[in-house]
Amino acid sequence: MSLPAAVRHRWSLEAGDRVEVIDLGFAVLTVPLGGAVALLDRILPADDHYAAVAAEQDLDLLTA
Repeated sequence: MSLPAAVRHRWSLEAGDRVEVIDLGFAVLTVPLGGAVALLDRILPADDHYAAVAAEQDLDLLTA
């Protein structure tokens, strides 16, 4: 996957550096490695996240 140069520079990413991808269902969010949990904690309280996952009908998401 390629990221725009401006993003790579802002995040100080070099070739081969890893990122995390968050599948929102309607979009994909890419964050620096280690940033996904902190971001999700800020925007979606844990109890709400667990409730949303528990209500999900996608078997791949339930077993991942």
